[in-house]
Amino acid sequence: MSQLKVNIWIIEDDEDLRESYTAFVNNSEKFTVSGSFRSAEDALRNLKVDQPEIVLMDIQLPGKSGIECTSILKEKFPAIQVIIVTVYEDNEIVFEALKAGASGYITKKSNYTQLISGLEEILAGGAPMSGQIAKMVIENFHTNPNSPLSKREKEVLQMVASGKTFTQIAEELFIARETTKTHVRNIYAKLQVKCRAEAIARANKEHLI
Repeated sequence: MSQLKVNIWIIEDDEDLRESYTAFVNNSEKFTVSGSFRSAEDALRNLKVDQPEIVLMDIQLPGKSGIECTSILKEKFPAIQVIIVTVYEDNEIVFEALKAGASGYITKKSNYTQLISGLEEILAGGAPMSGQIAKMVIENFHTNPNSPLSKREKEVLQMVASGKTFTQIAEELFIARETTKTHVRNIYAKLQVKCRAEAIARANKEHLI
């Protein structure tokens, strides 16, 4: 029996881009597009009949923005993973998207390989970000001497913010994967957050790492 593919939604108002993304995803081995929408409202209406596993989300949409749509999706179905795909590389917009619950943020300059790699990284528990976005996220972190995080927790959170998976973090720090997960749980507890996006957003706001 063939393995079931992961359901992907695309929310993008540019028809040509929507069709391109659909072709890219459907030509991959692991993913299939189960919904393609030009607006947040169209997508949200279809939640009653279909829930995707991952959403590729534009920010500038007619009606509700992609950030608003992300927030609604995550509130209704927390398990849905959202990757923002946009032309915007503005600091505030990036962090607003992360605070809304986005699991990744890549630009429309990304090619087919980068797009599919982003989807695969989400499945592996990572947080895909285009190189320039990850660099900007890290550069916006300036250490607060009153940070509640230990030196190792800061290292782990920096790696989380750059989009690395638990396995990648464990390999780079020469620690067990379960130890990495323990560090992340401790980080969440200390920062009083529930997910990666909230941890990154608070670290950025309070300059904790």
